[in-house]
This record gives sequence, structure tokens and C-alpha cells, in this order.
Amino acid sequence: MQQYRITHVTTYHYEAEVSVSHHSLHLQPRALPRQLVDGFDLVIRPAPSSRAGRIDSFGNHAEVVAIEGAHRQMEIAMGCLVEVDPAPALEGVPVPSWEEVAALCAAEGWSDAVEAGEFRFDSPHVRRGQGCAAFARHSFAPGKPWHEGVRDLCLRIHEEFEFDPRATTVSTPVEQVLSGRRGVCQDFAHVMLSCLRTLGLPARYVSGYIETVPPPGQARLVGADATHAWVSAYCPGLGWVDFDPTNGLMPSDRHVTVAWGRDFSDVSPIRGVLVGSGNHVLRVAVDVEPLPPTADVSKAEQEPVDGT
Repeated sequence: MQQYRITHVTTYHYEAEVSVSHHSLHLQPRALPRQLVDGFDLVIRPAPSSRAGRIDSFGNHAEVVAIEGAHRQMEIAMGCLVEVDPAPALEGVPVPSWEEVAALCAAEGWSDAVEAGEFRFDSPHVRRGQGCAAFARHSFAPGKPWHEGVRDLCLRIHEEFEFDPRATTVSTPVEQVLSGRRGVCQDFAHVMLSCLRTLGLPARYVSGYIETVPPPGQARLVGADATHAWVSAYCPGLGWVDFDPTNGLMPSDRHVTVAWGRDFSDVSPIRGVLVGSGNHVLRVAVDVEPLPPTADVSKAEQEPVDGT
């Protein structure tokens, strides 16, 4: 089991005063069979006039906050402690062909339709297109085991696409990302989702964090990490299995899951509407700090979130 202390501080500096702001937050990691959330703290400045937690339709923790009263800056600081177990290996596990999975998921009265059925179809940021369908076919030869096809697709995106944060925006269409072969983790996840869904295979978008390792001989830069995104694909009998096309691997104990949905629009870490402001400057600092096995969790839980 690997333990992490995670901090995520988002600061908005507004050009003009904001009189009212409403925000929906997806920042609290999920409690899962392989993931234990030991502590969670959320500090918002200025203090919200109203704040309510809820569980959204995908089972994610969500927080809705409203700030009323003139302000020129807003800060949202999250801190948590999470323990993650390694993912089980698929080697030696019987896996059906991808065609069998697609047929099972399309069958009337499919027993897992409530859990996975909606993840076979288009969503706001993931449209099934001919380009993604053609790209996917190269990974899914007839009779190929489901997990081998999904893994091959994951590796091809990793090898053929270039990470370029200036190449896309949140609204860049999937087919445009595919043709340009450039983007960020969100884009690569969306392309993979579109490819799988064109074949009738359920797949969902996962948001969270990943432990980054500095180059040899260099120290970790505090606050230099970032949020991350990957894909979880569904196979009847196996359940959900994670794949990270940005890094070309299957997530294990270096990935921390926060939320999942059909695409980025369902799980944006912070989404909001404002009255006033005009332009604003956004600053985000994320730190995913691995803790030694002997770390004193009780002491770590007492350390306050500091957004300064």
C-alpha cells in the first residue's frame, strides 16, 4: 500500500470585483476497494455564504458553494491523505474477446446495463466519429482478447500523440485532437473513450492525481504536480479496468482516483459562474507527496491546508 499527502490549491485573481460566485467542486477522492481516504480538508476563502456536499449521479463526492459579497480573489485549498493498493494483474485471468464483450453489452436485458450501459454512447465532449472508429480498428483484430485490444489502443495513443498543453482547449473536438495528434491527458482520454465507444465497448473518464518522479539527481518541486485523467474500460466478469493513455500504462498504486463520469464535463475539479469580474488570472498548485511506509498518519492529518 502506498500513502500520499495531496494538496491542491486553486486561486482566482479577478480584474474587477465579483459580487456573486457559485461553484461546483469535485475534489474529494473516492473511497474504493483499493483506495482509502484517511483524511480530507477543504478551505475556501472568502468564506462561502452557503456550502453543501452531495453525491452526484456517478457516486462522486461533490461540493456546491456560493460566495456572496464583493471580492477580488477566491482561493480553494484541498488537502487529503490517501492510501492506494496495487492493481491486480490480469495475466492468467480468462478474458473474452472484444466482440463478445460488445455483444454482451448490446444484448437486451444485460445485467450490468445500469452500471455501465450509459458509457457506451456519446457524451458532451466525446462524440463517436469515423476517424476514431478507423483508428480503433488497428488495435482490435477479430477474436482478440478484450484486454489486449484495449491495452494496445492505450499504447498507440501514448506512442503516436505528443503532449502539448498549447495545442488544445477544453472544447477541442475529439476528431481534431485525433488528426493533430497533440494535446493533454484530458484529450488523450477523450480520444480513447471515443475509440472504445465506436466499438460498443463501455468506457468512462477518470479524474485524479498521479505521483510524478523528478529526473535523477533533482529534487521534487512542491506544487508542480497537476491533476490527471485516464480511462476505465468495462468487461463483464472483470468489471472496470483502468488504462492511462498519456503514460501508456495500466494505473496501479501511483494513481489516485477522485471522480469518474462520461467525460471531463461531468468531473471538472472546479466549475463555476460569476457575476462581475471580466478577465481573471488563475493559478493552480498541486502536490502529490508520497509518504514513507512508517509515516505517522495521525500527525499528517493534523497539518492544516495552507494555500499561501
